Amino acid sequence: MIDDHAAYRALASHDPRFDGVFYVGVTSTGVYCRPVCPARTPRRENCRFFPSAAAAEKAAFRPCLRCRPELAPGQAPVDHAQRIAHLIVHRLNEGLLDEGTGLEDLAEGFGISSRQLRRIVHAELGVSPIELMQTRRLLLAKQLLTETTLPVTEIAFASGFASLRRFNDAFLRHYRMPPTRLRKSLAEKSTPSSTGTSTLRLSYRPPYDWDGIVAFLRHRLIQGVEWIPDDGSAYFRTIRLGDHTGWVRVRHDEEKRALRVEFTHTLTPALPALLGRLRDLFDLNARPDLIAAHLGNDPLLADSVRRDPGLRVPGAFDPFEMAVRAILGQQVTVRAATTIACRVAATFGEEFATPFPPLNRLTPAATVLARAEVSDIARLGIVGSRAACIQSLARACHRGELVLDSGGDPDAAFAQLTALPGIGPWTAHYLAMRALRWPDAFPKEDIAIRNRLGRVTAKRAEEISQAWRPWRSYAVMHLWRNP
Repeated sequence: MIDDHAAYRALASHDPRFDGVFYVGVTSTGVYCRPVCPARTPRRENCRFFPSAAAAEKAAFRPCLRCRPELAPGQAPVDHAQRIAHLIVHRLNEGLLDEGTGLEDLAEGFGISSRQLRRIVHAELGVSPIELMQTRRLLLAKQLLTETTLPVTEIAFASGFASLRRFNDAFLRHYRMPPTRLRKSLAEKSTPSSTGTSTLRLSYRPPYDWDGIVAFLRHRLIQGVEWIPDDGSAYFRTIRLGDHTGWVRVRHDEEKRALRVEFTHTLTPALPALLGRLRDLFDLNARPDLIAAHLGNDPLLADSVRRDPGLRVPGAFDPFEMAVRAILGQQVTVRAATTIACRVAATFGEEFATPFPPLNRLTPAATVLARAEVSDIARLGIVGSRAACIQSLARACHRGELVLDSGGDPDAAFAQLTALPGIGPWTAHYLAMRALRWPDAFPKEDIAIRNRLGRVTAKRAEEISQAWRPWRSYAVMHLWRNP
């Protein structure tokens, strides 16, 4: 529940730490805003507070054109109900849920009924799954209309609408204006792109340690698939999402508290999934204020938290790719694992042309490695047991028996992963941190962590880590960075 008095104080202070935590509907104007809106603070009696943009729109408020609620950062999943709501959002982004279909299967995965699932989503977000889907589609469309010169028809389909007519009707009904009004204002200050790309902003809550996350990714780059220039100014990656391929360039815009994502128009049909995965990769939904406040109370972590308050847990754009990489990283150095991962990509990845010579290959798909012989994988310098593990993983993912969902149930995924031959607790927890985006993962077997804690046993490391819950993934990053 939102404390209205505390929320109004936060609104009056324009404190960026509350951005995305709540939204304010202003009854005198009929619009809803972020707490950081530059407009004059409304009178207290004219304010209504909501936990989500969808809840504000359900109450008949329309989004502010100044602070643009679609740019607000999201919230990190912590407890069970939040995880369910987060996972539904993820499935919507990936195009795996439509008009409510698929909710029964999702509910079954959590051991609850679809009716219970709908109640949880309503309690967490203030709307039904269908209303959530509608709001997210409209907010993405609004951002595309405002920031790009993509044709309106492409924007309608990229946002998830089945037809241009349904898109226009929904826009008029919710925002009381035709989509072309936003496009006309854009036309006055923009010209169509001739590069075949567009750029969007993805916001975060400051502080944000861009240099730290780039350094982490640089040491683990898969050549051909990823590239970071020497100056660390951008992250490039080739993309395959379903039948759509392309590339992205991600740069930091500290002034706007956002990352700027340039994407090829070939990826427009998969845009919700693309943006969701990039948010995961760069951990843009984190709450650094809450995390630092909690971990900073521990004497063991206090100095590190003070030095790096914006530290993030780098995620995984492609969970299967990350799983293969985690297997390759068992009991070897980061450099050795990276070298072998590059060999796997060079052998099994598809060649792909981009304007950037270092970026020339797509990451190997699970289908390809599932068909490969263990001997074909092992000859790249991979121990036979790990080669067999990679093949088993690929086959499980290809058959749909193993789904590494961002925001999924970590306990269920942990059980599935450790059931595969060659995957132990360390690998499963590492994947929970990065691929599943679970903020409370803790690979207690990690030798670097145990040494940092005084050369303790894994059992003792687990006991010590209890004080860091529910942010143990971030504690791990602090321990790794400042050994």
